Amino acid sequence: MFQFRLPQLPNWSLPTGTAIKLPKAEVHDIEERPEKRARTLKHLLRANHQNHSVIYNSLRFHNHTPHILGSAYIFGADSDQLNHIYDAESKHLESWHDSPGEIAKHDWREYLGKREYQRAFVDFFEDQLVQHGYDWQSLLDDFLLQGKEPLINNLISGLGHPLIHLGYAQELSSRTVAIESLALAACFYNDWHVYMDDPKYTKPAANPTDSLFTVLDRVAHETKFDGLFDHQGSDNITTLLSNEETANAALEYWNSWDLKRPKEQFAESQKLAVALLVAAQTPKEDKADKRYDFFAVHLLTTSHAVRVLLPLLPSRWHVPLVRQWWLFVLLVFIAQLRPKINIDTIKLVELEGRDWKYVTEKALNGKYRTDAHFVKALRSIHEASKTWGDPNQFYLKAAVKFADEFDGWGGFGPRDAALETEETDGRRERRYSGQGEGPDFV
Repeated sequence: MFQFRLPQLPNWSLPTGTAIKLPKAEVHDIEERPEKRARTLKHLLRANHQNHSVIYNSLRFHNHTPHILGSAYIFGADSDQLNHIYDAESKHLESWHDSPGEIAKHDWREYLGKREYQRAFVDFFEDQLVQHGYDWQSLLDDFLLQGKEPLINNLISGLGHPLIHLGYAQELSSRTVAIESLALAACFYNDWHVYMDDPKYTKPAANPTDSLFTVLDRVAHETKFDGLFDHQGSDNITTLLSNEETANAALEYWNSWDLKRPKEQFAESQKLAVALLVAAQTPKEDKADKRYDFFAVHLLTTSHAVRVLLPLLPSRWHVPLVRQWWLFVLLVFIAQLRPKINIDTIKLVELEGRDWKYVTEKALNGKYRTDAHFVKALRSIHEASKTWGDPNQFYLKAAVKFADEFDGWGGFGPRDAALETEETDGRRERRYSGQGEGPDFV
């Protein structure tokens, strides 16, 4: 668990000291478990860490190997399946390259946002781990929670991958993945931190509500966003935030979520994350297109990471972390042309005997078993069902629908659609190049 020392933070107008009390997520301590598949996962994570950079393809894309290996392991993958996944993932990755220079404790913040220093950041955090007596939780506390502008307030940068990576570090009890999560947070640090660090951006809204579904419905009907974009895609966030009127409108909606009952509202937020992936509908020319929104899946997988981290963080970080995630959701929702959420498409799913074993089979042995985001999405939905219960089978129906219908990723704009044809298990399929994301989301 993070070792709490009083950080320097602004005084928030919202109840940031309110704890969102959740049971700890299950920890799969692969460093200690003696069985073969745990040892396999441990060795593969270390091999990935040693051989492959955490950022690749002109410093645009992220190494997802820990995510898919961790998800498959938790789903029950055996050693052969884990090795197969590693081999498939490794085809897209790159070896480490030397950084332009070294990073030291006195100047590390000067290099934030400079991805070309990824190797130097990894080396720096590994050196700092020694100074912390190999206590990687203490290391996380020092570099995530301390200081005037702590790194934890910018984990949604890089399409949320620092946040996702940190969640897997905790679930797998892996200091290797923890080091990588710090490096990602440092390399993808961007201007979005100001919305959390500067208290002037947090202010009472004119029309507050306790429901995120209500907020997004209002956003969907906001005329200030009409005609702002003519396509989906990552570059739309830059357009949105660079216009004072639309940026202020977005922040007004961000502040309109009134967290009176944080635990219950976080539960709703996880349901929303599922709906945004599985039940969101954007007008398409091809009605038979079953591709799901690539950016929406990150809203779900970051939500799961928040769920993992909340029980481990001091309470004063709970509401700010959830609000940071909500800012990410809002920006992506607007950038992706404010899709209509038709939750009935989940509720009306006929299970016909299909259960979580069926979902697990799809994740481990289905056509897309080596697609990191597909497997992560299914597990995130499953974990939400375990956290909150599933009396109406909402989460199971969503998982079954997604598993059955998924046929690749969409939602890309002109600047993100770097598609290529790849060979996967002897099949030809369309995939997003390098499983990465566009320039303005990263």
